[in-house]
Amino acid sequence: MANEEDLNPRDRAQIELFTDHLWMHDGLSSQTLASYRSDLSLFSKWLAALGKDLLDVNGELIQRYLEARYQQKFSMRSSARLLSSLRRFYAYALESGLTLQDPTGKIASPKLGRPLPHSLSETEVTRLLAAPDPATAMGVRDLAMLELMYASGLRVSELIAFEFSQLSLVQGAVRVVGKGGKERIVPFGEVAQQALELYLKGARAELLGGKASDHLFLSKRGQKMTRQTFWYRIKHYAKQSGITSPLSPHTLRHAFASHLLAHGADLRTLQLLLGHSDLSTTQIYTYIAKERLKSIHQQHHPRG
Repeated sequence: MANEEDLNPRDRAQIELFTDHLWMHDGLSSQTLASYRSDLSLFSKWLAALGKDLLDVNGELIQRYLEARYQQKFSMRSSARLLSSLRRFYAYALESGLTLQDPTGKIASPKLGRPLPHSLSETEVTRLLAAPDPATAMGVRDLAMLELMYASGLRVSELIAFEFSQLSLVQGAVRVVGKGGKERIVPFGEVAQQALELYLKGARAELLGGKASDHLFLSKRGQKMTRQTFWYRIKHYAKQSGITSPLSPHTLRHAFASHLLAHGADLRTLQLLLGHSDLSTTQIYTYIAKERLKSIHQQHHPRG
């Protein structure tokens, strides 16, 4: 961060007035205000070398600064945040009569792209699903949860909130209440069905210990399974299976999506199964599928 004491007095005063304004009107945290100060101070220091200050700027100068940051290997996310800070500052300056125009008005934000969700290979999923101990009630429960999540692409929050009435073993489907209370019917395959039947045959009653519960998946104390407990179990089995790929609570959901696409499923079907309201949310998985197919091609094709 540039030292504010090294800034020209005019810029230093403007930054202080601006951050005071944000604090008084928006109640922003000290950490957020410090980010604004840092971004504006760095820009001010760069401008000083050109004989300019914060209120003597046009869009071309801001574009040159963004290009200089790119050459210095600043991340696109960092530059996007900086541009956001400049937009906020010049909107304030325009409203306060300190400038006659907003120099950021015609500058496009850097394209960040969407971070790709971490997934697992089909081999890794097979190893993960083989890890729970079928000789224990918790192992049977965990296998049923893992198999159902991978077979249906459920969110963790949807999985742990399941009530008994939402499951139909006869139809091989679950009724899911997703985000915003939206319902969808999601099918699951024979392997998940067998895991669920085994769980319902005795393990669930053993976990209940004579108590009653509407929830399908239960903790060892017979209570509703928590997200944290399930996440801990996933990490335990991943370590046990020798899986070193990055994991998240939704790892199996992402694996479900990317593996379906790799095997020929279309985006619209995947959108319905995942419960995405917008197809653009689903499209991120096409990159994963393409990269997977490219890897297979390179590995197995004689001209790969």
